[in-house]
Amino acid sequence: MLRLAWRNLWRQPRRTWLTTGAMVFSNMLLVFMMSLQFGMYDLMIDNGLKALTGHIQIQAPGYIDDQKMRKTVPDVVVLAASLRADLDSNQVSARAQAFVLASSEDRSYGIAVLGVEPEFEPHISSLPGLIKEGRFFTDNDAAEIVIGKTLARNLRIGPGDELTLLGSGLDGSFAAAVVNVVGIFDSGMTELDRTIAEIPLGLFQETFYMQGAGHQIVIDAPSFDEVPELKAQVQSLVVEDESHVVHDWNRLQPGLKQAIQADMSSSFAMYAILVILVAFSVLNTQLMSVLERTREFGIVMSLGLRPGRLGRLVMLETALMGIMGIVLGAIAGAVVTYYFTVNGLRIPGMEEMAAQFNLPALLHPQISWLSLLAGPLVVFLFSVIAALYPAIRLHWLHPVAAMRTA
Repeated sequence: MLRLAWRNLWRQPRRTWLTTGAMVFSNMLLVFMMSLQFGMYDLMIDNGLKALTGHIQIQAPGYIDDQKMRKTVPDVVVLAASLRADLDSNQVSARAQAFVLASSEDRSYGIAVLGVEPEFEPHISSLPGLIKEGRFFTDNDAAEIVIGKTLARNLRIGPGDELTLLGSGLDGSFAAAVVNVVGIFDSGMTELDRTIAEIPLGLFQETFYMQGAGHQIVIDAPSFDEVPELKAQVQSLVVEDESHVVHDWNRLQPGLKQAIQADMSSSFAMYAILVILVAFSVLNTQLMSVLERTREFGIVMSLGLRPGRLGRLVMLETALMGIMGIVLGAIAGAVVTYYFTVNGLRIPGMEEMAAQFNLPALLHPQISWLSLLAGPLVVFLFSVIAALYPAIRLHWLHPVAAMRTA
């Protein structure tokens, strides 16, 4: 039957190639688009979390929803040092945060000031590496500040200028500090560059009367796949109580996850339309093939061949076309994807959305076994399902009536 099915495919080579070509094209497109899509998601997650959030954070209960100054983690530096030793990793850093009024000689703006550990912040955040002017601070008690490019432009200041910070301390008292601008970072995200500044954690704790407390311990995982395991390990080291709670990136950045889910839903709807169109193409091809062989089927059925074997023959023909479509489509998709993985892809009109998620101008697809096989296998499955109707139709065929067909 396998040899007969293969020979039947090439009775009409043009029709077979047109149908197989539709499968190959759709499979190539699915492989490339899914690789590009997953590559963008990895960049969105990695760049979005690397800028500020991190993969995991330890906070006081309720701080994530209501960032009040009094919701603190006691002895935050000591706890961060303990976690670094237990996890055998430098990708752990303590932070504190306050909302202040930042004033230069000309203007004033409300911003969020982060107190960070100068030694360990570069291990968990990309901001120290994004400084375009000046430098990042190295002294934990220095009266220095690093601000975003947009904030620097709004305040009309640069490296070497002074900035006055006014806010409220942990005990509700008045807190003020005069700091020198030593660096200006450019993250590519306008909102972040306008509203965030960083000062040494020691200076922060002294200015805002923190008494050793902080608001966050940020932990970065070696890879994205290791986040669940790392979170479980951190939870075993830090007992969650009235002072500590552990959050992963899903809880810290729900908007990022929702954006990915919305994009996946719209993309999968487009993929579904493409697969259905290919399935209808296969249905049309196989139905025409069955109709033009009606007289032949009637003859072999009159000689004792059962309709079930004829139906399996039609399904086998479809499966052979599907296998050709999978192999050729996956190879073509892998070649196209590899080309753009090496050279990058620039999508006109996407610059603003890319900047919003801190994505580079050139996008690089990331091919994987999932993106390479998922689309072609779905196309193959729907093609076989589409061939069920022509195959089942043979069960209704009467040999005498079929032999009389011209």
